[in-house]
Amino acid sequence: MEKLRKIQAELKAPKNQRNNFGKYNYRSCEDILEAVKPLLDKHKCTLTISDEVREVCGVLFVEAIVFISDGTDSVHTKAQAGIDPNRKGMDIAQSFGSSSSYARKYALNGLFLIDDTKDADSTNTHGKGAKSTEKSWLNKGTAEFKKVQTYLKGGGNISKVEEKYRLSKEVKELLTK
Repeated sequence: MEKLRKIQAELKAPKNQRNNFGKYNYRSCEDILEAVKPLLDKHKCTLTISDEVREVCGVLFVEAIVFISDGTDSVHTKAQAGIDPNRKGMDIAQSFGSSSSYARKYALNGLFLIDDTKDADSTNTHGKGAKSTEKSWLNKGTAEFKKVQTYLKGGGNISKVEEKYRLSKEVKELLTK
């Protein structure tokens, strides 16, 4: 589909989420959906996502299916994620929801050719090993964000902040209001 190719080329879904425990940035399913919605409208396409809980050899998993259509043609991708109903710190609904989000994210990655080779799931060492020299994203609502706001209100320079952090357009606008 020509429209899908254009959406794939135009889509920008930055890793604006932060896992402070693992010290890595990531993009969520919601981030991808938020980034793709204007492109779907622009190219007159619809996107649907469905989940199916399955079991193979006693292993529960969610299979997410993402369809894109222009009203004439449609394409779909699938991705799976295991479900651990006994996951520590989560009730059963949270466990299923977490697996659903994960499967949906990777089905969207496949459909829109989003490369996650440097995503947290492939590079995260959870604090074991060498530290990254890449600047981390400054995320709104975090303690770091509030410190930067205070710094800037006290006469600090946004270019100094940009030397230390990566800033999304939204975060930069919030800081420079």
